[in-house]
Amino acid sequence: MSRSSSKHVVVIGAGPGGLTSAMLLAHRGFRVTLVEKEDVVGGRSREIRLGDYSFDTGPTFLHQKFVLDEMFAEVGRDSGDYLDFVKLNPMTRLTWGDTTLHSYPTREQMEAEVERIFPGAGEGYRRFMRDHEKKLRDVYPVLQRPYDSLKSYLSPLLLKSLPYIMTRQSVFDVLGDYFEDERLRLAFTFQAKYLGMSPWKCPALFSILAYTEYEFGIFHVQGGLCKISEAMGKVIEEEGGTIRLGEKVEEILHVGKKMTGVRLASGEVIEADDVVVNADFAHAMTTLLNGSSVTPEKMRKKDFSCSTFMLYLGVDKLYEEEPHHHVLFADDYESNVHDIQSEERVSDDMSIYIRNSSITDPHVAPEGHSALYILVPTINRRHGQDWESFQREYRDKIIARIEEKTSMKDLSDHIVEEKILTPANWEESGVFMGATFNLSHHLGQMLYLRPHNQYQGFENCYLVGGGTHPGSGLPTIYESARISTNLICERYGIPHENIDFASDYLNGNSPRHEAAPPMRTVTPNPVESLT
Repeated sequence: MSRSSSKHVVVIGAGPGGLTSAMLLAHRGFRVTLVEKEDVVGGRSREIRLGDYSFDTGPTFLHQKFVLDEMFAEVGRDSGDYLDFVKLNPMTRLTWGDTTLHSYPTREQMEAEVERIFPGAGEGYRRFMRDHEKKLRDVYPVLQRPYDSLKSYLSPLLLKSLPYIMTRQSVFDVLGDYFEDERLRLAFTFQAKYLGMSPWKCPALFSILAYTEYEFGIFHVQGGLCKISEAMGKVIEEEGGTIRLGEKVEEILHVGKKMTGVRLASGEVIEADDVVVNADFAHAMTTLLNGSSVTPEKMRKKDFSCSTFMLYLGVDKLYEEEPHHHVLFADDYESNVHDIQSEERVSDDMSIYIRNSSITDPHVAPEGHSALYILVPTINRRHGQDWESFQREYRDKIIARIEEKTSMKDLSDHIVEEKILTPANWEESGVFMGATFNLSHHLGQMLYLRPHNQYQGFENCYLVGGGTHPGSGLPTIYESARISTNLICERYGIPHENIDFASDYLNGNSPRHEAAPPMRTVTPNPVESLT
């Protein structure tokens, strides 16, 4: 229950992590001011409007929905009262040349589809799901705790999971234990794109991503996933928090190791007892720390994800034969991924992700029209690729490939609204090197070796978002916010309730949301009183 408090927390950035932390902190009794440079909430999960068409900027579906449900339950609310969820079935169409596989959210449907396209491979699918049910159950608790000291590695939970984490195998290697056909392996490894990584380089731990999709399904939110951000903003204000839009933070103020507040571009100073940073990690740490910033040269020594070339198309036609989600793999996918990981060469043979949500959602485009979201993974800006000189040419290649490989043969004739975002545009918007999925997720940049939730060197600065533990992707970003919020509560000795819906899912039981939600009360040692 919310309590009146004199402790003031400033949250920088209204992306999913900042919104979640502001929502939780406001409910737990803190005075919260959320500052966002854009005119709408959401960050990389905000709405883009082009005329009568609405698009999500970034994430286009929700997996592990139970994590989001937990966040709303922790503030005494049901996500379903704010959002209209649609569980997709089928989930995604995957196309390699003339081969197409549909993914489904039930084991029976998925096994039948695997057998239909790859006869005899159903047994491998069953083993994959059985083995990864245990893998996720062992690994999941590891991703819910902070790793701010080396002592964290002595946790029995982590020690139990080490065989899954400390391995030289990649996600692609792991899938070789279950499937012979490379195309089928890719159907269970392309989820590495959520981390901006190659399945040939992505640590074996992340084979759990495919399992979570195929076991728990994926969800669309009517109106777009941007509606999650808008709902969280509404809850923050219901809880008494303040959201200031169109206000850019110029610097974070500190005296020694203590953050004292922020200075806005307008010159206004907002004092704070604690600061939560949801701005792009590398951008924030190289520009906002008031004399203590990391140099861009030093930051570039870290490994970063790929970037994305984006097309947002308003189309005066509804393509009913196209699925909600469609992934077109490059003809030579391994070479395409290698080009991206090299950070130097833009592939002509590109992979393309298309969301055609208008067949599911009547809110994103006029009747009979489509709002098409198109994403092409590509190189980040490490080597300064000049996108301005050939972005139109690249855009035309993408449209031509879509017309060739899908039922949208006349797409170019029906585009009435259009927006392009290149890696250079991402960089200009405050994404370091245009790396849209943030820091890479290899073993040298995970757990303790990833930027800590309580930022090192300062006693009251906390990180949320894809640049801190546990990493990128909406569920893990929500979790980063809960971890950092819990650390702030522990700093002040504030008890809090952690809602646990996940255990039902991980243990194969039907969730019982209609009953009182499972919870545990965490009572840290008091450090000082909030009031």
